[in-house]
Parts: sequence; C-alpha cells; structure tokens
Amino acid sequence: MQRMTRQRSAVSDALAGLDDFRSAQQLHELLRGQGTEIGLATVYRTLASLAEDGVVDTLRTSEGEQVYRRCVRRSHHHHLVCRRCGKAVEIDGPGVEAWAEQVGSAYGFADIEHTVELTGLCADCGKDS
Repeated sequence: MQRMTRQRSAVSDALAGLDDFRSAQQLHELLRGQGTEIGLATVYRTLASLAEDGVVDTLRTSEGEQVYRRCVRRSHHHHLVCRRCGKAVEIDGPGVEAWAEQVGSAYGFADIEHTVELTGLCADCGKDS
C-alpha cells in the first residue's frame, strides 16, 4: 500500500465521485478543471498504483483504451457496462467462476484467473434506442 500523497488523494477523491469508468486523460481534465495541479503522467502512475492495490477496477474499451473506476467491492467481481453512457454495475458470476475452473482443469491448469466484462445498454439508454 502506497502512502497517501496529495496527488493520490486527489485522484482517489475524483474517482469516488464517479459511477462510470474514465480514462486517465478524462480524469486529468476533470482534476485540472477543479483547479488541481497535477500532471498527466502522475495521473497514469497513480491510477496504476491504485489498480495494483485493488482500489480501482480497470477495463479496456472496444477502442483499446484503459479506463478506471473506483471499486465498490474488494472481492472478485465482474462488470456490466453501458456501451452508450458508461454506467457500470459490479456483478457476481458464480457460473463464470465454475466454468473458468472447469476449463482450466480440463487443460491441466491451476490457479486460474480471469476477467469478464459484459456490455449492453442500461435502462435509460435503452429507452432512447
């Protein structure tokens, strides 16, 4: 666990006020707009550190961009993400867990890790379709 610097606190606080995933560039713009002087490289390093500590979730967008969101839960979980607005919900996936273990075992693998992200349209965005 890293010490709480002014920059780490600012990035963590900014993420705490968001419900959706954001890129490092978007967080940097948000922080600068709030008057926080912080470099983009510092935002990237801080996000990487927070992700390593399990404080933030990460995923890759369909464009390949890494995005971040503050974890509600520290335990293993998956996400359901709206493709339009970015709203994200943390979900359990007991069937996925069993499937991952079964597949790993069938091929002689152990200590299986996995990431599953589901995308769709949230109820609000689905109304606009």
